[in-house]
Amino acid sequence: MSAREEILARVRRAVAGAEDVEIPRGYRAGRPAEGAVEGLVELFAERVDDYRAVVHVVPAAEVPAKIDACLGGRRVIVPDGFGRAGGWDDLDTADGVVTTCAVAIAETGTIVLDHGPGQGTRAQTLVPDYHLCVVRADQIVAGVPEAVARLDPARPLTWISGPSATSDIELNRVEGVHGPRTLEVIIST
Repeated sequence: MSAREEILARVRRAVAGAEDVEIPRGYRAGRPAEGAVEGLVELFAERVDDYRAVVHVVPAAEVPAKIDACLGGRRVIVPDGFGRAGGWDDLDTADGVVTTCAVAIAETGTIVLDHGPGQGTRAQTLVPDYHLCVVRADQIVAGVPEAVARLDPARPLTWISGPSATSDIELNRVEGVHGPRTLEVIIST
């Protein structure tokens, strides 16, 4: 018997005869009341800012100009389906990437990419040092249950909560280890 099998056998003996326990699944869910979308935008912007990302809330008509201002002279990857011509093709020399998202979560300040049109590949969104993500107000949901309901679990999902960061054993924060060091978000209202 392997060590794994031995441990599992011990667990089975320990729980033998125990009652089945019903696990409550009463998660908070549901879209906020009519007119509360502005509140979701504000909460999402606040939470994204808490993660040390740069946040801009602009009217939809001003998004193209804001993208240009944010990108400056950066050489960026523009994924197929983003709706903007021109982009850098070489992943090794690109300064950044500009994407859309599948959904954004106000409560956690998280952006979720399912790598559909305009969202690029996982490598395109994790290798460059800079990521500019455009989020439409109607893509922002209150919490994780609403986000999961909108996503296809068969798609490759990347959940982004701020710029890439980690801490060493002494709690010294290091950014850019597992993805972009800089995250900039444009919220289109």
